[in-house]
Amino acid sequence: MTSTDLGGRTAPPPPAPAPAARPALALPPLIALSLGYFLVMLDVTVVNVAIPGIRTSLATGAAALQWIVDGYSTVFAGLLLLGGGLADRLGHRRVFLAGLAVFTAASLACGLAASPGVLIAGRLAQGAGAALLVPASLALLQATYQDRALRARAIAIWGAVASVAFGAGPVVGGLLISAFDWRSVFLLNLPVGALAVHLTLSHLPASARTPQRRRMDPLGQLLGMIGLIALAGGLNEAGARGWTSPPVLAAFGAGAAALVAFALVERGLEARAAAGRTERAPLLPPSLFRSGAFTGTAAIGLLISLGYYGMLFLTTLYFQQERGFSALATGLALLPSVCMGLIAAPLFSRVAARTGPYVPMAAGLALGTAGFLGWLLAGPHTPYPVLLFALIATGLGQTTTALAATAAIIDAAPAAGAGIAAAVFNVSRQTGSAVGVALFGTFAAASGSFTAGLRLSAALAAGSFAAGTLLALAVRRRAAL
Repeated sequence: MTSTDLGGRTAPPPPAPAPAARPALALPPLIALSLGYFLVMLDVTVVNVAIPGIRTSLATGAAALQWIVDGYSTVFAGLLLLGGGLADRLGHRRVFLAGLAVFTAASLACGLAASPGVLIAGRLAQGAGAALLVPASLALLQATYQDRALRARAIAIWGAVASVAFGAGPVVGGLLISAFDWRSVFLLNLPVGALAVHLTLSHLPASARTPQRRRMDPLGQLLGMIGLIALAGGLNEAGARGWTSPPVLAAFGAGAAALVAFALVERGLEARAAAGRTERAPLLPPSLFRSGAFTGTAAIGLLISLGYYGMLFLTTLYFQQERGFSALATGLALLPSVCMGLIAAPLFSRVAARTGPYVPMAAGLALGTAGFLGWLLAGPHTPYPVLLFALIATGLGQTTTALAATAAIIDAAPAAGAGIAAAVFNVSRQTGSAVGVALFGTFAAASGSFTAGLRLSAALAAGSFAAGTLLALAVRRRAAL
């Protein structure tokens, strides 16, 4: 439409409004949060290549070595719910900084350890620090990047850093030990942790304590810790001792009883709180699970960790035991799988910004299913190029799914409960990983040959990813209604 000026001339139409500028991604807060998760994921795998040096230096027995490796993940899984609840109650930044401080101090203790007992204590403390900082890190991502598309990009970078840390652990550890000794794999955490603390204090605003009308839930916290630690400990021991050994059965029994009691306590406490008959708030409100998106995504987290990390454990043994690769060569051989975050991150952020998290989630699960079926071709002398599709497809599928599930769980969580929601998701993933490693390790040991166990495990991993694909599609369909 045109207009006429006082001289009778036709005036040009007003210019069209400029399109809204795309919000910029603030990098310093993201770097701080990513560094914290980097430390957690690096220390899952970096210690494995240090075991021979630790055994020689500290005259460490087999039982102590197992606790040095597995104690970290056991405590991490067992304290996640407590860490998430504390983050929601005390403030996410405050608990994130506390987790960083505990993790960094524990790393120093590990690096200076003069006995197996001190090293085990340091590893357990590292797990406690990780349990504090990981749920708080996810909650801070939700609070810092409130735009959905921007948050998808932030989660993609955050997850890619973690993926690179996990995959680079054996390589970084091998290089550090070659140049120095086993202590360097722990002392590396000190400058990284200090940088993360500095960036957090400088670029993440202090979060006030969440107003709490009710007191904490000490019985729920105790039962949750006992249940998760017993379950994780039993799974860690099952591969070495056997699923029917008395210590494993005792751990499973204690864990199951504690978790059943935990569920009953939380259900009753939420009902009494709603009726105004108690001043205590449940650690994990059962009402969270009424959301199909939340429950379905947590289940997918368990399925992908069971399949991927169980198979990653076996493929590491495959390259070292069946193929005779060194620790460093094995780490390099696995890089096409464990470093797929560098590809998955930009791919996920672009697709999720347009479709939401469930389309890339289903696509990643379907790709992972095909990749695990590719491991059915593996044998004692299979050429490495033949295995590349399986390595790339499983790594890309798992990482894409994990990024999408992280975004979905944040979207489904209430802002006031972001920490506990993130903790539930990470408990699910830690449980899946422990089950996969123990179960697939049993298959490899009990089958007639390692290759037969590897193939059986690959088929089960493909089944878990296929089930996840159907679940993701069902959740997306329900969300669209």
